[in-house]
Amino acid sequence: MNRIKPYERKVYYYETDKMSIMHHSNYIRIFEETRVDFLTQAGMPFEVIESCGLMMPVLSVSCSYKRPLRFDEPFAVYPHITRFNGATMELSYRVISRLTGELCAEGTSSHCFTDGNMKPVRTKRAFPEIYGIFAEYTGYEITD
Repeated sequence: MNRIKPYERKVYYYETDKMSIMHHSNYIRIFEETRVDFLTQAGMPFEVIESCGLMMPVLSVSCSYKRPLRFDEPFAVYPHITRFNGATMELSYRVISRLTGELCAEGTSSHCFTDGNMKPVRTKRAFPEIYGIFAEYTGYEITD
């Protein structure tokens, strides 16, 4: 099992609004960036998943805003697989300011596994290696 690090970067200017804070819609993009980074660090990058003909469409996403991030503010996102059954997966995200240590946002995204025709796939049977990676990281807590 690879040690997973939080996803880190700064708020880009184009992500901010007239108040110089990150626009609320960008937190969802940050969750997606974090999920892609998490999968890469876990040893199962999207290129591998998709080369097998497996897709991971989004079923739902939510975000609760606690404290706004500002232009150029560094932050870290801590992803966590909270639920995985081989057919669906849910991740949670905690966005933390690297300047203050404050929780800025938290949310979830849920995904299912399908083939290229959007037909549901049970990964345990069809893709045991992929299933094994997700199962291994379910409940894994990321620390600094």
